[in-house]
Amino acid sequence: MSGVLARYERLIAAGELQPDPDQRRAAERLEKLQKELEAEQAGGLLGQLFGKRKPRPQGVYLWGGVGRGKSMLMALYHETLAIEEKRRAHFHAFMQEVHAKLREARQGESGDPIPIVAASLARDLRSLAFDEMVVNNSADAMIMSRLFTQLICEHDVAIVTTSNRVPEDLYKDGLNREHFLPFIDLINDELDVMPLDGPTDYRMERIGDLESWHSPIGDDATAKVREAFFRLTDYPPEDAANVPSRELDVGGGRTIHVPKSLKGVAVFSFKRLCSEARGAPDYLAIAQRYHTVILVGIPQMNKEMRNEAARFVTLIDALYENHVKLFATAAAQPEDLYPAGDGSFEFQRTVSRLNEMQSDEYMALGHGTDA
Repeated sequence: MSGVLARYERLIAAGELQPDPDQRRAAERLEKLQKELEAEQAGGLLGQLFGKRKPRPQGVYLWGGVGRGKSMLMALYHETLAIEEKRRAHFHAFMQEVHAKLREARQGESGDPIPIVAASLARDLRSLAFDEMVVNNSADAMIMSRLFTQLICEHDVAIVTTSNRVPEDLYKDGLNREHFLPFIDLINDELDVMPLDGPTDYRMERIGDLESWHSPIGDDATAKVREAFFRLTDYPPEDAANVPSRELDVGGGRTIHVPKSLKGVAVFSFKRLCSEARGAPDYLAIAQRYHTVILVGIPQMNKEMRNEAARFVTLIDALYENHVKLFATAAAQPEDLYPAGDGSFEFQRTVSRLNEMQSDEYMALGHGTDA
């Protein structure tokens, strides 16, 4: 299997990517890490028997604005890394798993649960790759320094992560941030911090000429959001029937089915999200996991649909506050979606947000509440 750099160069040669100096430097650095991990595995047994243990490979922290190619390089790194002991996860989902393991460890063991959880996570793992490191709650902030110190320094797990933020700006102005500062020191000491913050937003280049709100509902509107999906994900339209789905953990042992889920883009129907009994935790999980949501079939709501309208308000609040990009097919323009009924006056704030979410300024925002 060729490494990340060779795969990156083939994409440029095929015209699928534009040459970018920051991206190439990052690809070269990720290739170096790959070679270190693969060589370590190849010589592992002899090294254990006869040689001195080599210093652990240094991980990589890729940061920069939205659309600069961070997730693309992360995917290439993980796909081309020729070892079995690797894992790629979305950061939010990983931290949910950590909290679940901590609760289990506290119930079953006495003493400090952090080393127990770190050992469990590090079992048969040499490379841990994260998409979209974003810290937006004190519970995560309180444990991250100790957990990742264990993973990196005690278990030699090589961390590769992407973020919209330079490390010093993670969890900026957050509650009890002083407990988080050692984690920033850990990143700077143990990971190679690399910027991908050039002037070109490749994601916006791909969708910059597309409108995001399409009304009325019909074949033309469906074709437009379908085009947005394939531009954002680089998935071949001719293979549309095989776009992957997933079950998204929304907490409390519950999941929500995502009919189409790829590269941070999710497709939902209004019926699935707003006609079924759902609440803020469901919408928050979606907003934290996906940078773009395509919502199809938004109806014009009458006064008998006050529950659907209230859920739609909560959904848009979660998407807006996390800077999620919204592409939609709807029966009407935002100001005509819910003209009368309980809460229709308050709905005007949602109208304002929907209009703002169509602007170039909003589209240029990074994903996440601290992005």
